[in-house]
Amino acid sequence: MKLIVAIIRPEKLNEVLEALFKAEVRGLSLSRIQGHGGETERVETYRGTTVKMELQEKVRLEIGVSEPFVKPTVEAILKAARTGEVGDGKIFVLPVEKVYRIRTGEEDEAAVTPVQ
Repeated sequence: MKLIVAIIRPEKLNEVLEALFKAEVRGLSLSRIQGHGGETERVETYRGTTVKMELQEKVRLEIGVSEPFVKPTVEAILKAARTGEVGDGKIFVLPVEKVYRIRTGEEDEAAVTPVQ
């Protein structure tokens, strides 16, 4: 089992969600976040004043998957989230030691398998 954490541009969220649905990846959590990656400092005009923008708006997706779904999940996110510009984001694939579904007490792969 793996936890896939993807940080993407907010404007690519709908495309990523559609790609994940097509890849049959169903369960996920998302958060609106702010962060700073490899982007150089941006300067924007806000109410007539030049302001140095240090934090960027991003979306963080967290998806727990069994081993067979790792590659399709990562490929779906890569394809849908890519613009080719700096700031597209990152995908982290992390090992998971144990998972429990609270409602049923199911463990591990049974806990990350979509309910039919």
